[in-house]
Amino acid sequence: MAETAKLVIDGKTFEFPVIVGTEGEKAIDIRKLRDETGYITLDDGYGNTGSCQSKITFIDGDKGILRHRGYSIEDLAEHSTFIETAWLVIHGELPTPEQSKKFSVMLTEQAMLHTDTLHHFEGFGEHAPPMAILSAMLNVMACQHPELLKIENEDQLLLGSAKIISKVRTIAAFAYRRSQGLPFNYPHPDYRYCHNFLHMMFSMPFKPYEVHPDVERALNLFLILHADHEQNCSTSTVRIVGSARTNLFTSVSAGVCALWGSLHGGANVEVVQMLEDIHRTGKSPKEFIERAKDKNSGHKLFGFGHRVYKNFDPRAKILKNSVDKVLKVVGVNDRLLEIALQMEEIALKDPYFIERKLYPNIDFYSGILLRALGLPLDMFTVMFSIGRMPGWIANWKELVETASRINRPRQIYTGANLRPYVARDKR
Repeated sequence: MAETAKLVIDGKTFEFPVIVGTEGEKAIDIRKLRDETGYITLDDGYGNTGSCQSKITFIDGDKGILRHRGYSIEDLAEHSTFIETAWLVIHGELPTPEQSKKFSVMLTEQAMLHTDTLHHFEGFGEHAPPMAILSAMLNVMACQHPELLKIENEDQLLLGSAKIISKVRTIAAFAYRRSQGLPFNYPHPDYRYCHNFLHMMFSMPFKPYEVHPDVERALNLFLILHADHEQNCSTSTVRIVGSARTNLFTSVSAGVCALWGSLHGGANVEVVQMLEDIHRTGKSPKEFIERAKDKNSGHKLFGFGHRVYKNFDPRAKILKNSVDKVLKVVGVNDRLLEIALQMEEIALKDPYFIERKLYPNIDFYSGILLRALGLPLDMFTVMFSIGRMPGWIANWKELVETASRINRPRQIYTGANLRPYVARDKR
């Protein structure tokens, strides 16, 4: 007999089905709650609400587990590439050699931006936030590809996802070059995905950017580790917007806007700003950490602990090793990076952090990595966006294929009751 949950309201008992996921997760199916009882649930922040059933990503925060389509993030980080992982996340299976080659060719073909789009960059001010540019340019892509506004088959989805995943690098690099007053570097057809991005970002007409293998691998890892992360704020935004049958380009553009928030994609920016504050005030890392333990001190510690993971963030473990290699390769003499490494050493030994499981998270290490690569703060969240595109596309695809209803949360109204209109002269 299927398990049910009983709810007693005013002496009347109602039964609701229990849904069990493939990893043993349990949920009470309350889709008929309002119809049968007249009640709704209240869950600020949706921390206990399942908004969908999904086959894409599994997380067990207590055990520090992250899997995409059944593959552990550790295996993907060791053996896969970002492009292969993107295919896996979107299509559900690792690509065959033929599929890998086809997708790679498509990404190369789609890397260029249409010449009509270049004047849009001129319309943005020199100090325009790159995330605003990225979101806007994704919507411009919707204008340029009307044939993909309604995706009805796998070939159209493959083309649309290739355009987004490939062109997002070019848009990001062009936004950066524009902010620096530098000429655009066009994508090179012979370079791999990450190599090409670094070329478009940093090559000069008189000096091509030389990509060290450890740097390319670190960036590849960064993107793999950000490919998807279940129903976070930006992914949920993509699904909510997509539930209105909004096109793929606009839906992922909405994801960019959500990710822009400092509590979401801006977390690694907060890490670097914290390091800058420590350096500026002359505090030692140990002194800052001691003050951060005091809730009344006003000192906030960023980059430690995670809302989902109650153990070590598995992505942080992977990225830490790569960051260590990059720091040796680039040989950056940066006081902020020295402070970060000192804070890491202190936190990993401090009983306060160990008991509370406040380990360095992926934002801590990604902030260090992106700074070491020479990226300005306002590009950090753009990098996050590039990595998260496969997850957004996969969730949009899954939503459309399940033909779910338009998302429409309820609310508990706490405003004024009915009252008469007051004439202007009597207010």
